[in-house]
Amino acid sequence: MSTKPNRVLNGKRIGVFGKGGCGKSTVAVLLAKALKDTGYDVCLLDADSTNVGISKALGAATDPTPLLDFYGGMVFSGGFVTCPVDDPTPLKGAHISVDELPKTFQETSPEGIHLFVAGKMGDKGPGAGCDGPIAKIARDFRPSYANETPVTLVDYKAGFEDSARGNIISLDWIIVVVDPTSAAIQMAIHMRDMVAQLKAGVSPATAHLEDPAMVDLVNQLYREARVKDVLFVLNRVRDDETERYVWDRLAEHQIEPIGTIHDDPLLSAAWLKGDPIADAVNLNEAGRIVEALEEVAAGMVTRTALEPEAS
Repeated sequence: MSTKPNRVLNGKRIGVFGKGGCGKSTVAVLLAKALKDTGYDVCLLDADSTNVGISKALGAATDPTPLLDFYGGMVFSGGFVTCPVDDPTPLKGAHISVDELPKTFQETSPEGIHLFVAGKMGDKGPGAGCDGPIAKIARDFRPSYANETPVTLVDYKAGFEDSARGNIISLDWIIVVVDPTSAAIQMAIHMRDMVAQLKAGVSPATAHLEDPAMVDLVNQLYREARVKDVLFVLNRVRDDETERYVWDRLAEHQIEPIGTIHDDPLLSAAWLKGDPIADAVNLNEAGRIVEALEEVAAGMVTRTALEPEAS
């Protein structure tokens, strides 16, 4: 149970996005551990339909059974879970107590972080359909405890597709992971603009929906979107020169990161060997990012920026 007096992130859903190879799953695991160390109850939802290994990085004993099985399987194979683009209706039973969910669908890390897996496409075979149903679970799944509402981190698949499917409407905060590449910087700009359009009330695409009721539902869901802001974290930064260069490139577009995770061979080795992430330096950095996120969530500042420390 949480013992921290200032628990402004309780009940919040935080999505972690980034381009392929940026290390968003590493950041998600580090943030989950830092949130737990800060005193929060934490749930981590692996919503990446293709990438594997986050359970080992978290230190969980095994992979939990995908929630896709709990909710009845993909509609493309005769199941019940639909794609949110074709069918925007909410997932039935998505708000669920951890105590009510069978243990096979959840795993717990040594620190007490609850891990869930939305679903994976790797074993579905050719022609199985798109991963839209997995995206719907990522959009709607909201675990809770009997006496506490945890922070839920959602690790999305790489790129923009889940954002375009409307997954961001159910998030309170979006964290974009930016590695030292031009593509990552461009994605940060695009995600910032996408959230700005959402907050400005730009209507979603509905021309493909034949039922007027579905059109009304989509528009309602977007009007009720809860996302407050998009924040940025630098990752895989090797040195001060690189950090300053990326920082300056982002500043040209009025983007200020809230923290930096530095490149460390220990992180790469952990993913290669299937070991838990236990990088003390970057765990400390993740703790600073959590502090910055708390300040933003508490309304203490509009946008917190942690300037790179001088070497």
